[in-house]
Amino acid sequence: MKIQWYPGHMAKAKRKMKEDLPLVDAIIEVIDSRCPNSSRNPEIDILAKDKARIMLFNKADLADPARTKSFMESFRKQGFYTMEMDARSRSSVKGVSKLVMESCAELLERKKQKGILSQSIKAMVLGIPNVGKSTFINAYVGKATAKTGNKPGVTKGAQWIKIGKDLQLLDTPGITWPKFEREIVGLNLALIGSINDEILPIEELIFYLLKYLTRYYGSALVSRYGETLQGKEDALEAMDAIAVKRACIKKGGDIDYTKVSRLILDDFRSGRLGRISLEHPMKWEEDSQMEV
Repeated sequence: MKIQWYPGHMAKAKRKMKEDLPLVDAIIEVIDSRCPNSSRNPEIDILAKDKARIMLFNKADLADPARTKSFMESFRKQGFYTMEMDARSRSSVKGVSKLVMESCAELLERKKQKGILSQSIKAMVLGIPNVGKSTFINAYVGKATAKTGNKPGVTKGAQWIKIGKDLQLLDTPGITWPKFEREIVGLNLALIGSINDEILPIEELIFYLLKYLTRYYGSALVSRYGETLQGKEDALEAMDAIAVKRACIKKGGDIDYTKVSRLILDDFRSGRLGRISLEHPMKWEEDSQMEV
């Protein structure tokens, strides 16, 4: 099942982002902790290769903490400055300013040696749709500066936001990229809500999710939906058992697969299934081969 989503306004936003990159010293990228690989726009690595890089693992409260820790360590080894957070909490984002300044320490030292006394830093905030970028900015600033929403495409244009005397943020619209090279990327982005739900084949999507959950998080299914899920390794059997448990049955006794799929998707996105990550830091290649 191949999922692609790249509306026309994103191409325009990408062009504007490229125009603005020379204006900034650092890139703050907000990603979803549940799928750090999938929720990163790979084009940013090419466009911003000479910038200080900060990676904010948002929605860490919904993700598997052990996996998040492992991913963060991996990104640090690649030269990123990382921090986990829940962007809905202002206290959770307090350390971002310090992290930005640490990432730009060499730049500030070079300025000082040239006699430039200003310690001001300009940073561009990037993120694909619905990873919580605008929510983070509002918590960081302390007021509703950026528009937020629980669907992709809320932020439409770039805007500068001043943080104290030494930091300016450039908020940008969330953009994906024209083609997902791996099928798993489209699936994961669909599951976290970064792709418009209206275009998704929801039953196939949840079938994939259940294959993944029965492999890695079977206990979460049992905890949420009862002992009838114990030992279930087949995704279709698991879906049928959940449908019966939650009365997702049509007149005549047939399973209402659309209804049960929406129920499971809502349980996953809300965290009612527990702290689940869609990617394993050591099994990216293996999971990429999982058939849908």
